[in-house]
Amino acid sequence: MTVVAIPAYEPDHRLVDLTAAIRRLDPGLEIVVVDDGSAVFSAPVFAALEAAGIAVLSHGANRGKGAALRTLFQHARAHHPGAAVVTADADGQHAPDDIVRVAREAESRPEAIVLGVRAFDGEDVPLRSRFGNAVAARAFALATGERVADTQTGLRGVPAAALPWAVGLPGDRFEYEAVMLLRARRAGFALAQTPIATVYLDENRSSHFRPLRDSARVLAPLAAFLASSLLAAAVDAVLLWALLQASGWLPGAIVMARLVSAAVNFVVNRQWVFGRDGRPSALGVALGRYAALATAILAANVTLMTVLDALGVGLVVAKLATEGVLWVAAFVVQRVWVFARDRAAGSARQCGRHASGAETASPALANRKAVRRPYVLA
Repeated sequence: MTVVAIPAYEPDHRLVDLTAAIRRLDPGLEIVVVDDGSAVFSAPVFAALEAAGIAVLSHGANRGKGAALRTLFQHARAHHPGAAVVTADADGQHAPDDIVRVAREAESRPEAIVLGVRAFDGEDVPLRSRFGNAVAARAFALATGERVADTQTGLRGVPAAALPWAVGLPGDRFEYEAVMLLRARRAGFALAQTPIATVYLDENRSSHFRPLRDSARVLAPLAAFLASSLLAAAVDAVLLWALLQASGWLPGAIVMARLVSAAVNFVVNRQWVFGRDGRPSALGVALGRYAALATAILAANVTLMTVLDALGVGLVVAKLATEGVLWVAAFVVQRVWVFARDRAAGSARQCGRHASGAETASPALANRKAVRRPYVLA
């Protein structure tokens, strides 16, 4: 069995039509909807779903798409153990046959998160969607070294094995889906991509995505890394000046300032920038890898500057180009290697929490045999 999980905030009749079409195409799919604090005018929509025998869960107030997805994953684990979950949007932007196709692919790919990816080259694609996806896709490739055609897709097949991990991911709104993609590889799950139809209704005005605020959430990891780099540079500059004033010995001041600024950068990156849910990577392993990366970056810096100088590139341009390239490389290497948590140990801890019940669905979800409204999660 596969569960089709749909977070819904103030949906209209299209959600009823969508669920009916899914059932016609594949009656074996279990459909679950979360009412994420919708206003009273959406009550007839949820009533129609319940009348059709569809489980409807409720949040007492709007908590965001990420929180709604976690509730759906908890429900699937508690009521349909071993089932994969396909997430879909409630506004009709995912064709029913695409949802069914992703569900079937998810059943056959237990090692992967299946992404239904859209093309953004059609004339009917709104400019903000085309631009937003282009920025997000490039930022994702920059952060992970992996190309995903549609990083903002809400149509995803999540295998049963990934649900305990997905429940523990941070983020309550649209950034939750970005975090899932960014951390999938580190958690041991591949990203499989399958083309789906690109549907925009009324120029996508029904979307609850807020371009500025939610894009900022999605790009937060890169922003945090930039802030950490600037902090280290400021510490290095201030210390260099202070030590030079105190001792007058330039080589010693350079080395001491660089050691202190590197230590600050290491702590900030390990604890906050790349820390997973506040649980940083192992100190000894990360420290050794960080030292190796710092050595490699220094050697690469000297090499690139030497090559560019030999090619006749101006000093300022050469310095900017070298620092830019190495900054990107440092971000990628620190994310995927230096501060990556051990997968085997993480899986063992995850299984231990599952066995002890520390990461099971909430009591309200686990104890309820028939889910019907009112079903309120505070």
